[in-house]
Amino acid sequence: MTSIRADEHEGHPIVLVDGVCHFCQGLTKWIIKRDPEGKYHFASLQSDVAKDLLKKGNLSTDSMDTFVLIENGRYYTRSTAALRLAKGLKFPYPLLYVFIIVPKFLRNAVYNWVARNRYRWFGKDEACMLPTPEIKNRFL
Repeated sequence: MTSIRADEHEGHPIVLVDGVCHFCQGLTKWIIKRDPEGKYHFASLQSDVAKDLLKKGNLSTDSMDTFVLIENGRYYTRSTAALRLAKGLKFPYPLLYVFIIVPKFLRNAVYNWVARNRYRWFGKDEACMLPTPEIKNRFL
């Protein structure tokens, strides 16, 4: 079903994002700039490879409003995924991980509010972003 297998990216955390959302595309570019070692790899939630990964993690393949981080075989979603990702970026972003102490229901309430409004605030495309040749190897 998929042309690129996720296990080809073994050893790299995988970030699943909404590929048509301008905010999510901008976030992906922002992460890449702050991850000079190329630790994080990416897939669009709309892709077959992401759908396979979501099924493997027992997550819905229908929801496009969930940011997912797959790290060492574990699946993290929403605010927890974002904070764990920040922890792996270059300084000062790991300092944001302190917010993990905020109760998950509060963190996810803020996350859900942004997720609900992101298309209205930032817009969306008809198709997923195409990576440039320099970063293409980081996309599944």
